Amino acid sequence: MVLPVVKLGSLALRTLSKPIASRLKQQAGFHPRFRQFIINLAQVNHRFTTTMQRRLYNHSTDTAIHPLNEEKAVQAAADLFGELLIFSVAGAAIIFEVQRSARSEARKEESRKQELEALKQKEGNLAREIELLKQKFNELEHLAQGRAFPCDNAGDSS
Repeated sequence: MVLPVVKLGSLALRTLSKPIASRLKQQAGFHPRFRQFIINLAQVNHRFTTTMQRRLYNHSTDTAIHPLNEEKAVQAAADLFGELLIFSVAGAAIIFEVQRSARSEARKEESRKQELEALKQKEGNLAREIELLKQKFNELEHLAQGRAFPCDNAGDSS
């Protein structure tokens, strides 16, 4: 019952993170310090990705990389923030699911250990009971042997 609720909750979080990311994109353009920060972040990201692409395709990496204009930089940074938000929510949901699964598995393992310990204790009790029954059987056998001989002798002497 818990598993479907958790999965539904994580799906709802992912779904809700998309409008939050969209709102972040809108707000990025209105706050000057935040806008400058994301422009700088977008420019760094642009230089990094362009350099990686050039290396990947064996193009020259020592040529100048032209910076993005402000609007493209704001849009690229807002997209980056939106994707990071969605990715972090999905990652957090996965981490939560893994931890929940690990706790569940640990509870099952503890239950198995307790069950095994109970079986071992029951086995020990049964072994002691068998030993006690063997001792009683030997005593009874000894008593029976002790009584059998005098009865046979008594019948012969009459």
